[in-house]
Parts: sequence; C-alpha cells; structure tokens
Amino acid sequence: MACARTLTAITASQPAGSARSEPLTTTRDIEITRIGAQGDGIGERVFVPLTLPGETVTARIDGERGEAEAWLTQSPDRVPPPCPHFGVCGGCALQHWAAEPYLAWKRERVIEALSREHIETEVLATFASPPASRRRLALHARAAKGGAVVGFKARRSWTLVPIEVCPISDPRLVAALPALRALARPFLEHPKSAPTLHVTLTRTGLDVDITGVEAKSGGLSADARLRAAMIAQEHDFARVTLAGEAVYVAREAVVTLGGARVVLPPGAFLQAVPQAEAAMAAFATEAVGGAARIADLFCGVGTFTFRLAQVGTVLAVDSSAPAIAALKAAAGSAPGLKTITAEARDLTKRPVLSRELAKIDAVVFDPPRAGALEQSGEIARSKVARVVGVSCNPASFARDARVLVDAGFTLDRVLPVDQFLWSPHVELVGVFSR
Repeated sequence: MACARTLTAITASQPAGSARSEPLTTTRDIEITRIGAQGDGIGERVFVPLTLPGETVTARIDGERGEAEAWLTQSPDRVPPPCPHFGVCGGCALQHWAAEPYLAWKRERVIEALSREHIETEVLATFASPPASRRRLALHARAAKGGAVVGFKARRSWTLVPIEVCPISDPRLVAALPALRALARPFLEHPKSAPTLHVTLTRTGLDVDITGVEAKSGGLSADARLRAAMIAQEHDFARVTLAGEAVYVAREAVVTLGGARVVLPPGAFLQAVPQAEAAMAAFATEAVGGAARIADLFCGVGTFTFRLAQVGTVLAVDSSAPAIAALKAAAGSAPGLKTITAEARDLTKRPVLSRELAKIDAVVFDPPRAGALEQSGEIARSKVARVVGVSCNPASFARDARVLVDAGFTLDRVLPVDQFLWSPHVELVGVFSR
C-alpha cells in the first residue's frame, strides 16, 4: 500500500493548538473489493462511489466515505456511462458497470437478504428493464434566472442538478422537460416552496401532481394557479394537480392494466416501468394458475388484480380509498374477467384475518417497503396453500418469508427485477407453496 498523504484542516470548533487523534481528511490508495448496498465501491471499510471491484484508486477519505481522485487500475467491467449527468446527478449509481456483472450483483443482493433469514431457494436470473422505459419521474424544481430549472438531487447533497437528458426515461418524458420547467415556475411563487413534480406518462398524456409548495402562508395564489393552468393547456398536459387538488384537467389520466382501462387518481402509485410490471404480473399470474379464489392484498389501482381475474375471482384490498374506487370503476372495462370484490382497508392495522382467508385458494401481496409482517402472520395461520410475495425491499421480504416458512411454506423460486435501472434498488417476486 502506498504511503498515506495527509491533508490537515482546522475548523472553527477546534481550539488553536489542540490535538486531534485523526486528521479530518486523508488521501491514500484503496483496492475496491465489492459493491455495497447503495452502489458504492467498498475497500478497507471505506465507501468510494463510482468505483468497481478489482479497481485500485487514489481516494480522498473522510471517515468511512471516500471520493476517487485517480484510478491506478480499472476493472474490465467498466463501461462508458450513457448519461452526461452521471457522476454528479444522484439518480443513477451504476451506469459505469457492464450489464452482466451488474445484474448478477442484484441477484446476489436477493440471495444475501434471504440467507440472513436462513432461507435457500432457486433465485432466477434478474429481469432487466431496458433503457428509455421509465414512465414515472419525480423532478425537483428550483427558481433560476428567468424561470425555473428541474432535475434530480446531486449525490449525497440537497443541491439540484438540472437535467437535459435522462437515458432511463421514456423519450416522451425527456421531450417534455422544457414544458415541465415552464410549468414549475408558478409553483415557486413563495420563496419557501421547493416543488417536486411527480410526472406520469399515461395513455392520454402527462399527469403531473406537484408537492412541496408552501401552504402555511395561504398556499398558491389564484393568479399562480391560473398561470399554471394556462401553461398546462399550452403544452397539452392531461392533468395537473397540487397535492391531489385539481389545477388543470383536460382529460382523465388513463392507463391500461391487464386489459382494463384505469383512470388514475391524482398521485396514485403506478409501477415505474411497464416492462417490469408485465414481467412481475406474468410471474405472479402463472404461480396462481388454477386457483378459483384469489386475494390480491395491497392491490393499489389493480396492477395485478385484473390479470389475476383472468384466472379466478379476486378479493382486492388496499389502504387507499381513491385507488380502490378507481379499481372498482375499471372492473367492467375489460371483457372476460371473473368477479372482483374490492375493499379499502389498512392492512397494517387491520390485516385480512386467517378466518377471512378460509375460502381463498391463493394470495398475492405487494406491500410498501416496510413489508407486511402483520398480514404475513395471518396468511401463515390460514389454510392458504399458495402465496406470491412482491417486494421492493429484499430485507423486509426475507423477514416476511421467514414467517411463512416457519408456518410450513416452502419458498419455491424468486425472480429479481431490475425496475430502477442503474440504481442499487432491486425488486422481486417470490412464490410459496405448502
């Protein structure tokens, strides 16, 4: 190892002449041995972003964090990142990694999460979402000379990185960036406002729900609302809402789920990538094949519901009343579906009880990141023999899987899903039987 080169610093809180046991910052050479959970390279217990296993870098180190200043050796798996914003923008962490080892790493993350709960199973190859496929973005907006800028936060910072391109996003979203910058300006009326534009590409156009607007001083003025509506009309947006409240509505925001025409409530959850949604839904639907009665828990607006209703009757439950209303309204729009019964119910506080599952043949559950510990317990106590768990958090999935395995279930197979391309996040679908 090369000798450490030390950069000392004196801070306002450090009295003159006092001694420190460690310098604030050091610069030394580090060999990167693995990728951490947040996508940073790790070597000698130091996290160094934008590095890969097998690389040796000269890094400026502060505590457990480092920044590479020079590469002494580079990995053969390093590839040119496709985005000019990469390295500054915090949206992507791993554009510099070749596809094969990158996808293998995501699969390994699932295996590691399961192993911590002492669960072994078949983990399939990771489903890879393609570039230019994301239909949902959350863009931060800030005031700028002559208007507004929109973009993503910088790595480990609140600083906004204005974006002009985004290779993960549907090209229609990228093409709309100038219009979204124009739309953001009226929502920056109050100096304390920090708007986020939640943009969804629907069949009928762009649906934008805006949060982060200062409300304590009376909220957005009538003049600002009018200007926002005029801009939305000029750029032919389908709908613009402010924390769910209508600002401009030209037409309903419509998506197709399993053949059903679904009108999205403002701010509704929707899978970010249609191809990933289709892969997860197909995997889940195949797993419950032959079931006459299916429970779809944490169903949202019906991501899986309408596809499951092609197999059997469905009990669909979610905590969001607007989502359930949208699902009910859409139920008659797709021909050939079996009966769907939908209920708005908080499944954390009021899980579907084991006795309520007495006539259910299969359960599909797709909870938020925190998982479904309470609901998993009720499924475990029921007589249900087939379960499909969908998750955006391998750790909470593994915890819930442990509950099911302890009740006699076998985790038969797992499909990792790379829905958030070039990020450290990995989703999955797991199939259980007993």
